[in-house]
Amino acid sequence: MGVISKTIVIFTCFTSLYGQAVYPVDITNGLGRRFDGIGGLSAGASSKLLVNYPQKQRDEILDYLFKPNVGASLQILKVEIGGDAQSTDGTEATHMRNRNDTNYLRGYEWWLMKEAKKRNPNIKLYGLPWGFPGWVGNYTQNPYTDAGQLAEYVISWILGAREVNGLDIDYIGIWNERMYDIKYVKTLRKQLDMNNFTSVKIIAADYFGWNIAFDIMKDPEFDDAIYGIGVHYPGTSTSVGALQTGKPLWSSEDFSSLDDLVGGGCWARLLNRNYVNGFMTSTISWALIASWYEGLPYNGDGLMTANEPWSGHYDIETPIWVSAHTTQFTTTEWSYLQHGSGVGNLQYGGTFVSLVSPDQSQLTIVIETMSHDTSVCIRPKLPAYNVSSQSVEFNLKGKLGNIRQFYVRYSKLSRDQTFQMFTRKDPISVINGIVRLNLGVDEVWTLTTVSSGNKEVTTPPPSKPFPVPYHDDFEEAPVYSEPNNLSPQIGSFEIVQTGSPPNQVVRQTSLQPSVEWCAADSLPRSLAIIGSYQWVNVNISIRFNLDLPGSANGIFLAARINETGCDSHKAFGVFLVIYPTLNRYLLNSDIASLHTVQYGNLTSVPIYKEWNTAGLSVNGYKATAVFNNKMLFSISLPTSPEPGFYT
Repeated sequence: MGVISKTIVIFTCFTSLYGQAVYPVDITNGLGRRFDGIGGLSAGASSKLLVNYPQKQRDEILDYLFKPNVGASLQILKVEIGGDAQSTDGTEATHMRNRNDTNYLRGYEWWLMKEAKKRNPNIKLYGLPWGFPGWVGNYTQNPYTDAGQLAEYVISWILGAREVNGLDIDYIGIWNERMYDIKYVKTLRKQLDMNNFTSVKIIAADYFGWNIAFDIMKDPEFDDAIYGIGVHYPGTSTSVGALQTGKPLWSSEDFSSLDDLVGGGCWARLLNRNYVNGFMTSTISWALIASWYEGLPYNGDGLMTANEPWSGHYDIETPIWVSAHTTQFTTTEWSYLQHGSGVGNLQYGGTFVSLVSPDQSQLTIVIETMSHDTSVCIRPKLPAYNVSSQSVEFNLKGKLGNIRQFYVRYSKLSRDQTFQMFTRKDPISVINGIVRLNLGVDEVWTLTTVSSGNKEVTTPPPSKPFPVPYHDDFEEAPVYSEPNNLSPQIGSFEIVQTGSPPNQVVRQTSLQPSVEWCAADSLPRSLAIIGSYQWVNVNISIRFNLDLPGSANGIFLAARINETGCDSHKAFGVFLVIYPTLNRYLLNSDIASLHTVQYGNLTSVPIYKEWNTAGLSVNGYKATAVFNNKMLFSISLPTSPEPGFYT
């Protein structure tokens, strides 16, 4: 019994003769909402370093994420539709740099989706844009300027997924964490149908809050266009209006917390309470995996961490096994039971959800008793609440009363010797429809009739720092891929073939301003970083060629870059800028060239038609630059910059 409000609070229990709270589990009066699955989100360049791992460790990581009955066994993979724009920890490549350009091999999200499907053919795929190439918005900052053109751009990505990569996209979003446009959503639905993508469902609007429900209820065509409402970081709550739409409700981005003990507690609480309190049938974690350089924003926020392809090291932490408590014993064909008949809050804190297979022959009950301090997520703020140890009794009724035994998985998220994750316990008997448990605090239990759960354990190589000296000639990299270990922060970089030695090179490929997702792209520069944010004294050198169509008129090298991600345009450090065609160089302390430390000309230095070399060395307060093996300067800097990345 309860009150429908922004947070649904339901307690349906009574006390047994043994003094235990009794909770009915029953399908006699029907089922709750259909379960849409638990997922991970690869976006914001969050999977950048994963593709570079040695194959053995890369396969192990992918198995932990996607392979059924190994680890997280994820049921949804959501990916960024790259737009050559900064989207949190880097840029992701677009499939369409202009209206006449299509390339469905760029970037790593195609590869990731294929690897996920290889391991689990039933995984659902979901695409969502962050930024866009500038032409999509007619070189304004509004991608909705031409709704038909934007729809064509998104549908071309879906078409490339199917025709080139053999992938069927199940869900498509609007624009990440930006306001939706009703005309565009309707246009997208019409064009999907016209292009034989009737099975692709629209999730709207990957934004904050449930206010889209008001527009859905007053516009039947808008209502028909949308399959489900997806919101970000809802705090396990929903709205009356969202419930009244009758649509599936999703937490289409959530978690965004460290993959440590508290992060695991956060994820356990979300996976249950998003349905118990908010009737949300899918919860998707950003990030799927923390596979970007340490020192970039939100370091370690993922279901697991793999940010050392040079060593092969990775970390399997609590969120993987918390996921398994649900995903290894359900599929997206299953349904939740009704609130009060298998779903609800526990009397002394914690929650439980029950799910049943389509033929109602299999049942899974997931219980969590996460305390406040062991389950704080990065956002939103978590109000105080109490949890205490308790004895509970589940009373299986009706058809479910025929169940005689549950297989059991157990986790204890503690900081002492009682810590354990996804431990197999002895099966528990169901006597006259009754199951009794003694629950402690910060525990996750799975009671299930499904016998196939499994926990695989591997031993990754030890952690090592980024290797120096480091050299890359890009000759072994796949064409159109991003360079290994080079992480674009502004603009987009990819491997291209030249037709003559050197046969393959890195080229900066963003020639026009993008439709920005964040302010980094407001700076008309390109930036890609490499190495360690703790580096202080390093030498870096490159060969470059500006004698190509569409090339810029200069290049820069930088050391000790102190800002990345969406703040890349604010970066300070040591920036050597060379303009060969202008016979000029600058040494700046910022990426925007507002603070010049040294400048000069190149009149005494040979400049070649195609390939030239440049180098920058920073050692303490001293900076030295060379161009085509001739020293440009060796000076003492006014101040010693902070440690940081190099480019």
